[in-house]
Amino acid sequence: MSTSSPFFSRTIVSYTLSTSLFIVFFLCSVFLFTRRALEPSLSPYHTDIPVPDPRPPPLNFPPIEPLPSKDPDEKPHDADVTVDTNPKEEESDPRRDGDDVAVNTKMKAAEDSDGVNLTAKPDPKDGGSSRNEDPVVVEENNNDESAVVEKLRGCDLYKGSWVKDDKEYPLYQPGSCPYVDEAFDCGRNGRRDSDYLNWRWKPNGCDLPRFNATDFLEKLRGKSLMLVGDSMNRNQFESMLCVLREGLSDKSRMYEVHGHNITKGRGYFVFKFEDYNCTVEFVRSHFLVREGVRSNAQGNTNPTLSIDRIDKSHARWKRANILVFNTGHWWVHGKTARGKNYYKEGDVIYPKFDATEAYRRALKTWAKWIDQNVNPQKQLVFYRGYSSAHFRGGDWDSGGSCNGEKEPVKKGAILDSYPLKMKIVEEAIKEMQVPVILLNVTKLTNFRKDGHPSIYGKPNMDGKKVSSRKQDCSHWCLPGVPDVWNHLIYVSLLLQAHS
Repeated sequence: MSTSSPFFSRTIVSYTLSTSLFIVFFLCSVFLFTRRALEPSLSPYHTDIPVPDPRPPPLNFPPIEPLPSKDPDEKPHDADVTVDTNPKEEESDPRRDGDDVAVNTKMKAAEDSDGVNLTAKPDPKDGGSSRNEDPVVVEENNNDESAVVEKLRGCDLYKGSWVKDDKEYPLYQPGSCPYVDEAFDCGRNGRRDSDYLNWRWKPNGCDLPRFNATDFLEKLRGKSLMLVGDSMNRNQFESMLCVLREGLSDKSRMYEVHGHNITKGRGYFVFKFEDYNCTVEFVRSHFLVREGVRSNAQGNTNPTLSIDRIDKSHARWKRANILVFNTGHWWVHGKTARGKNYYKEGDVIYPKFDATEAYRRALKTWAKWIDQNVNPQKQLVFYRGYSSAHFRGGDWDSGGSCNGEKEPVKKGAILDSYPLKMKIVEEAIKEMQVPVILLNVTKLTNFRKDGHPSIYGKPNMDGKKVSSRKQDCSHWCLPGVPDVWNHLIYVSLLLQAHS
């Protein structure tokens, strides 16, 4: 019994080892087979694994907030007082606002006396503003848009020429838009030539995609677009209303929320596009920095310009999703150009100060405000460049004229003209932390000596001598050149969405 015990023990150990190895081999086989069998069914979940995106995040626009009924800038404790421009001076200056004539627009009163309700309402005609779109159609549209954007890559949109195109332009017919005030309504005021309406801007090396008002409105859905600046930006604002109006099937669904008519005397407008729950707004700010007055010992008051303080309308700017700024034409004449006892920093009013340096410091003040108050993830900022004037034989107040011009400039030094103010704008934008898109329209407007109201800023009376009229060679007829600026904003939104 004792001699068989070692043999029996070795048999048990051998059997146990063999069994263990078999079990291990069996389990490994089962694991490998099960893993391969499960791999196809697991593959759909691989897409859930987060992968870092090297592209910058797209803008996340917040919904429009209800507008307060009162102007947030009008505070009784504010020491500065906004300057009321002399009506006589403004009427004689075509670089400034147009004529104070109300436009017979179809307006709708504000919905609530305590504010404006900007909540989207369903439209029974199209199923409301929240639509369930066919994903296949959406994908096709995105692919088409991507193809268009790809063709624009590397193309300088602001270097090019004007080409005749009577198929695409004008974007709306003369006299068809009720939001063009008298100063820009050249056709109604008696201008009979029409070639100035049919010019399209073509960048070198590419073509601008066709303007699509409905798509533009879709890109504005639930957002607010605000133009801030002088009467040149009001010129562009009225153009924007007109080009977007063409995208509406029911044009009564667009209205000024406070029931205001467009006049030069009013500096704030809010137009709502009901079916898209979006607004297009204008805020007048001649300089982007603060206008004020000072009183002397005799009780007389004189205007001042605080180049280190932002304009009093800035509280409104914060509400907008897309901002378009400009300033320029008010810096080149009158008290602004002379700079005597006018420019102010802190409590100091300079006896004499250079207007160019004042412009530079004002732009820095504006840039600082943008950097401190704009969220680039939720807001988009444009600065629209200086728009060229075309006075011949004088200036706006010294017999300058531009009537009779029927074609763009084809050659000459003016085509390469680039004012110092634009170089100052470029420097300011380059130093900013918040990205700003420069709508650099200066050189493309250099061509368009034919596009100004000239003698057609008011109804042209039969028998009235042209020489006795002060001519407007700064602003633009509508339809006209500002429509192209808005076309360029549309293209910029296309590019931004695919950046």
